[in-house]
Amino acid sequence: MTHDGSDEPEDAALREVWRDVLRRDPHQEFFHADVRGVLRSIGPVLLEHPEYADVVGRLCEPERVIVFRVPWVDDGGRVRVNRGFRVQFNSALGPYKGGLRFAPSVDLDVIKFLGFEQVFKNALTGQDIGGGKGGADVDPKELSTGELMRFCQSFATELASHVGAAVDVPAGDMGVGSREIGWIYGQYQRLIGYHEPGAFTGKPAVLGGSALRPEATGFGTVYFTRRMLAEQGRDLDGARVVVSGSGNVALFAMDKVVASGGTVVGCSDSRGSVSEPEGIDVDLLREVKGQRGSVADYAEKRSGAEASDGSPFTLECDVALPCATQNEIGPDEARALVDHGCWAVAEGANGPVTPKAREILREAGIGFGPGKAANSGGVAVSALEMQQNAGRERWRGEDVDERLQAIMSDAYDRVRDAAERYHGDPTDLENGANAAGFLRVAEAMTSLGVV
Repeated sequence: MTHDGSDEPEDAALREVWRDVLRRDPHQEFFHADVRGVLRSIGPVLLEHPEYADVVGRLCEPERVIVFRVPWVDDGGRVRVNRGFRVQFNSALGPYKGGLRFAPSVDLDVIKFLGFEQVFKNALTGQDIGGGKGGADVDPKELSTGELMRFCQSFATELASHVGAAVDVPAGDMGVGSREIGWIYGQYQRLIGYHEPGAFTGKPAVLGGSALRPEATGFGTVYFTRRMLAEQGRDLDGARVVVSGSGNVALFAMDKVVASGGTVVGCSDSRGSVSEPEGIDVDLLREVKGQRGSVADYAEKRSGAEASDGSPFTLECDVALPCATQNEIGPDEARALVDHGCWAVAEGANGPVTPKAREILREAGIGFGPGKAANSGGVAVSALEMQQNAGRERWRGEDVDERLQAIMSDAYDRVRDAAERYHGDPTDLENGANAAGFLRVAEAMTSLGVV
């Protein structure tokens, strides 16, 4: 696909696939954007491996899409109905694997985009897991504890017939933490009538959850970032870092940045952002967020902090880690990062940097770590949790962390090597991630025959 903004791939086979995607799903813009990026990347791969050409069309079509209603009763006795989703995108490498997202923005377009992204992300971990995604269009922040538990149980009642340790293994995502996974797994276990801890990951530790699972995505993003910076002859020691979000991914990324010698000079939540040149107090921020406070509430407790309604990515920084949600760094934020001399941007969330913003970063020579690789630490440890559950083992946090660092290092090498081999530039990690992920999935799909 050309870099002049044209949507049409140059390769005839890829052009036909692209037109089929547009015809079948004309209004799914998030999904289109991710497919477009992949098709742009894999043209050179097909020149070397023409036998994979007929895989592309199947890869862009989910194996199964499940949409269902979720009825539940609120605290006032009123019957409420939401819509649930599970997209089982590709199982060539193993059981479908991907999180559940509870947010008002969830629809089929978002879940297909996330599921397609997950296929490549999971492949890059080197684990034997396929890709899927799910969720519901509910805002958990508006529900009481009792309402959220009843919602999770109703959601699990429908989901139960579609998942299992050898079929599809959901985990948490935005709005779904270990507590919610515990409730979903509890209802699943009640329905099937026996223990199957490997059917869900991200569970509480007492139910077989892995050590380091809450930290994994944030830690993994920083491990990937350190490898990126090392290629530039830099590191995080003394670096000024901005991290968007203040949930698990962002908070644990901040922890690891501080442990690496960096200073977190800004962060955000859905209600605004805060800057603090001397460094965010991550422990205090965690305490405030645990009490359902905002970053503005945090700023009131710190004399050197300043709250704002604007984006944290307009602050001066050396490294930016978007860890909140999709499309949070657009052209304006990208230009601000360029103007402030930012060295690198690594995606701790799924698709937080828009295509136009990525183009601006690339033209400015700013290192870019795509989410398919940079935030794959969470699913990597989820796969390790599956291994522990299968063997009825519990690994120490230190052992899990060692494996996570190795997985993220291997993912970086795989992405960098593909970028150099197929795009002539070892720093073009976006194209490298797509190419490397495609190679692994395409080989598996070809080995399975036309299924």
